[in-house]
Order: sequence, then structure tokens, then C-alpha cells
Amino acid sequence: MSEKTQTTPAARARLSRACVLITVVAGVERFSNKGMSSNLVTYLTRVVGMSTSAAAKSISAWSGVSFMLPLLTAILTDSYWDRYSSIAASSVLYVLGMVGLTSWSLLRQWLPRFTLFFPLYMMSLGQGGYQPSLQAFGADQLDVDDDAESGTTEEEKKKVKSMFFQWWYFGLCSGSLLGNSTMSYVQDNFGWGIGFAIPSTVMAMSVAAFFCCTPLYKQTQTKSAGRQSPGSFVKVMKSILAFVCAPKIGLPPRDDDNGDAISELELQEKPLKAEPADATKESLDEAAPSMAKTILGLLPIWAMLLIFAVIFQQPMTFFTKQGMLMDHTVAGGSFVVPPAMLQSSVTISIILLVPLYDKMIIPLINAVTGRSDGITVLERMGVGMVLSVVAMAIAALVESWRVRAFAAGGARLSIFWLLPQYVLLGVSDVFTVVGMQEFFYSQVPAAMRTIAFALYLSVFGFGSFLGAFLITALEMATARPGNDRGWFSDDPREARLYNYYWFLAFLCSISFVTFTNMSKYYNGKDASVK
Repeated sequence: MSEKTQTTPAARARLSRACVLITVVAGVERFSNKGMSSNLVTYLTRVVGMSTSAAAKSISAWSGVSFMLPLLTAILTDSYWDRYSSIAASSVLYVLGMVGLTSWSLLRQWLPRFTLFFPLYMMSLGQGGYQPSLQAFGADQLDVDDDAESGTTEEEKKKVKSMFFQWWYFGLCSGSLLGNSTMSYVQDNFGWGIGFAIPSTVMAMSVAAFFCCTPLYKQTQTKSAGRQSPGSFVKVMKSILAFVCAPKIGLPPRDDDNGDAISELELQEKPLKAEPADATKESLDEAAPSMAKTILGLLPIWAMLLIFAVIFQQPMTFFTKQGMLMDHTVAGGSFVVPPAMLQSSVTISIILLVPLYDKMIIPLINAVTGRSDGITVLERMGVGMVLSVVAMAIAALVESWRVRAFAAGGARLSIFWLLPQYVLLGVSDVFTVVGMQEFFYSQVPAAMRTIAFALYLSVFGFGSFLGAFLITALEMATARPGNDRGWFSDDPREARLYNYYWFLAFLCSISFVTFTNMSKYYNGKDASVK
């Protein structure tokens, strides 16, 4: 008892072994996923034979489904199942989808083109359940408990949660870096069969390692506590529809009403926990509208992040295609840099910046602002949105330069002129993406944490669909005789990608201004971080 009482704050503010292990497993998943998806636009255009715009729309739609499915699986997980079982079921689908894509690449000569999307969308189904459940399960392993009796101060809780989200994203980006840099080179130089087989094998091994370490895990979500009747899920859906169809959706209260907001969240959390049998029906009746109200109260901020999510997709699509039109040889042509490999610069900038965030960036911000508490999560997200606008402006300028140089005499710029836009997007991710995770996590009760991570992922899902819609609409609006694809022409002399980049920068600027006006409604103590 004395040892427990004398535990220092520094000792408590740490990640458990299980938490670190799950973070590594998540990083391996990113390696496998990025190893297959980062160079997909090259595969679809050069091997499958799609046009640039068709490939971009296909990837955006696939990515959108992959990021949207977590919303459905998270509600089912928190209502009927448990996170561990969700990870088990979804990991099987995930691995089968990867094996299916590998098989298709080997047998594509005998298979129709449309069958390619079966393994891709099987991967989406697996990813939809695997990602939010794994992150929520990882958060369950934190040494800091949510109850007041744990003896942990609010400052310690905030510190360890912030540490978890930053190192979680560090792990994801480390895996993405290896996937982007190594697999794109293997695919371009040794073949797509082995380039897809390696990520599939690594993913299967990581899943096996996760289940072998089951005795280390802390099970905080029991099946009996999470399982509800089918009627409760219908009530949640009806409550959401009722709020959507209402004359207006109210924003959360301002800071001066913060006490009421905190009380409301505490009341929302109780019906989602296990209760005596005689109180179950009443609890479920209260839980459904509470869950719907919590989700819908976050929608204004969620909506303002959609254009950032569209920009987030550019390295996988048009940035990579832009690199294919540039000179990507080094050492006098003796080495060819795969255009998709430049995506690694995004993750390298993230990996370098995340460890420095608390030690260098926050002290620098404190010195500039004269504050001692760093910046809030919402301010952190806003900084990332501004950086994404700057990145798109630089991308537009470089692309305009490339077009002029090519038109003047067929000269091709070096692919390394794309590095500034890649690096700036990586820096913006450290601010916005990490902030998004912590914001959604801190705004919901403990029983809805899987849903919180699904909300964060769904931003990128809707953003992908929005990106595909924008491409289609702009393609139709800018088409002209002899160039039916407008800005997105496959002919480098006709393409006007820089106009699309300027358009995205403009839309993100509008979103940022609206975001700053909405943020004052969410600036409660749960939405701040050092």
C-alpha cells in the first residue's frame, strides 16, 4: 500500500507494456496497408490501364469506404460485442483481402478488371473493424484509470493520454514510412506479385503476434456490459434521424455553461455501463438519445475537417501522378526513384516532429504567446489546417512551373521539387490528425471510445467521397472539345492540376475561418492539451 501511495507522477504517466505492444501492431498494420495502397495509382494506370482521373476516383471511393465503415462497426462493437472479439473477426477479413489482392495480381490476365475490387473492398471491411477497435483497445491498456479513486490527478491523465495519441501516431507513421519507401521500390523493380505478397505475410504475422500476447491485455470492456438488445440499436438510429430532421442542431454550450456540459456527459455515460437487470430497459431508453446527441454535437467540427481530409488524400493520388510526369532519376539515370516513394517524406517529417512536439514546439509556442499551458487541441488542429493551405499553394506553384517548363521545350523538372509540399503536409498532420484523435476521444463518455475513433476515421472517409465528387464535378465543368477531362487530362500539356490545388487551398481557407468561429463552443477543459 505504501508503494502505491508513493508512486511518483512521472512513474504513473507512462504507457504500459500491452499499450506499447498494441502500438507496434498498429504500426505493422500501417506498413502492410501503405505497402499495398501507396502505389496503387501507379498500378491502376500502368498495369490495369485506367485513366488518371478514373484511378483517382476509384482510390478515393475505396479509401472513403475504408474510413466510413468504422462508424458502423464501432456502434456495433460498443453496443453488442467487445473490442477484442471485433479485432479477431476483422483481422481475418483484412488478411483474406490482402491475400486476395496478391492472388489477383498474379492471375490478372485471366480475370476481368472489375474483380480487382472484391479483394480491395474485403480489405475495407477488415480495416473498418480493425482500426477503431485496435486503437480503443490500446487506450484501454493505459495505466491511468478514469475513476476518481485511482489517485491520478487530471494533469497526469491528460499527460498520459496525450503521450498515447502522439506515440500511437508515431507508430502508425513509422509503419507507413517503411511501407511507402520499401514496397513501392519492390513493386516497381521486382514485380507486383511479390510487392503485394510481402505486406500480406507481414500483416498475418502481426495478427498472430497480437493474439499470442493475449495474457498481457487488460479487459475493461466485457461482453455483458457492451451487449444490448437489437431494439437499442434501432433506437440509436431513430434518435440520430430525429436530430438530423430537427429544425436545427445546437452546438455545445460555451465555457460559462461548462459545468452543465460536464454533468450532461456524466449522465450520458452511466446508461452505457452494465446495470442491474431491472434497470436495463430504462437505461437503454436513455442511452440511445444520449449517444445520438453526443455524436451530432460533434458534427459541426467534423464537417469543417472534410476539406483537410480531401487534401490528406493528394499524396496517394495526384501528387504521385505529378511525380510520374517529372524527372525521377538520380546519379545520371543509374537509379530511378519511384514517384510513390516521395510519400515517405510525409511520414519522415512526422516521425521527426512527434518526439520534438512537447520538448521544443510547445516551449517555443509558450515563449511566443506568453502562456504556460501550451495550446488547446482545437488550436492545434487549426494550425494544421493553415499549414495544409500553404502546402496546397506550394503544390500549385510547382505544378504551374512544371507545365510552363514542359510547354517551353519539353523539359522535365526534378521530382525533388515536390518535397516541400510533401513535408508541409506531414507537419500539418502532426498538428491536425493527432489533435483530431484526442478531440473526439475527450468529447465522448468512456463507453463510446470506439465510436470516438470511428468518428475521427470517418472524416477521412467522407473526405475521400467528397474528393471523388469534386474531381467528377470539376472534370465536367472544365471539359472542352478535344479534352474531355479538363484539368485532369492524361496529356501533360493539357493538364491543369495547379487549378485544382488552388481550389482546394481556397476551400480549406473557408473551412478554417468557419472552424475558428465554431471552436469557441467546444473550448472546455476536456479539449485542452499541453
